[in-house]
Amino acid sequence: MTTNRLLARLARGDVLIADGAAGTMLQQAGLPVGEAPDRWNLDQPTAILALHRAYLDAGADVILTNTFGGTRPRLAHRHLDDQVEAINMAGARLAREATGERAIVLGDIGPTGQMMSPLGTLRREDAVAAFAEQAAALAQGDVDALIIETMSDLAEATAAVEGAQQATNLPVLVTMSFDHKGRTMMGVKPEDAARALWALGVTAIGANCGRTLSETLAAVTRMHEAVPEAVLMAKPNAGLPHLDGSDLVYDVTPAIMADYARQFATLGVRIIGGCCGSTPDHIRAIAQALAVT
Repeated sequence: MTTNRLLARLARGDVLIADGAAGTMLQQAGLPVGEAPDRWNLDQPTAILALHRAYLDAGADVILTNTFGGTRPRLAHRHLDDQVEAINMAGARLAREATGERAIVLGDIGPTGQMMSPLGTLRREDAVAAFAEQAAALAQGDVDALIIETMSDLAEATAAVEGAQQATNLPVLVTMSFDHKGRTMMGVKPEDAARALWALGVTAIGANCGRTLSETLAAVTRMHEAVPEAVLMAKPNAGLPHLDGSDLVYDVTPAIMADYARQFATLGVRIIGGCCGSTPDHIRAIAQALAVT
């Protein structure tokens, strides 16, 4: 049996550098505002390969597939629900083509965009099925593991884990977005998320996106305190964006991101990267800051 790349690196005790933003980078490459980035796996594969290679060249050990919006419910908003398998398999294969043996590929699974019952209309069994469908397509495309990210509803996060574990035997990582006074948008506390998610037998837990680097660091600290044995991941935004004319600007510099990366590493975080607004320059700075001297 082939040793899983991610599990092998974690077993060695490595701190892994994850990639940065996809959506904002693709918009700079010409993705129209409002168009599903996932569609470019089929329509603009060269741009997706260039995105992955830019992060690899910056020092990333971990590349996420361009499939954040790849569940059937989310793709249905863009009338792409008949292409779930094609979009996800293409995203996985493009990431694998770009990385080869250089890096670990994580199949990216984001929220469905719908509210779970009883607050909304999405039934748990339908959510599990949607996540399982996406996970199966990503596995078929040859990812090393699955990452469920930017979750705010613990019920949806656990449904995603259930679906991923039903459909594949791949390692599963889960990160939630803590962006409202130390909690997720749905009111979930970091310590509660840590206990609930780690109990599901996942490989890593943590925080991504969010408002500020300091808030993400605080959330991950609380997760660590709640479950000290958990493998942790952090992929924060480059701060909050603001408009500069017609441009959306993120103020966190690569140097600031690198300083926080050191703090995450000191806490024991094993996978560190960036989310919205981060660029290959931010990832390069993180990689240099955490390089073994």
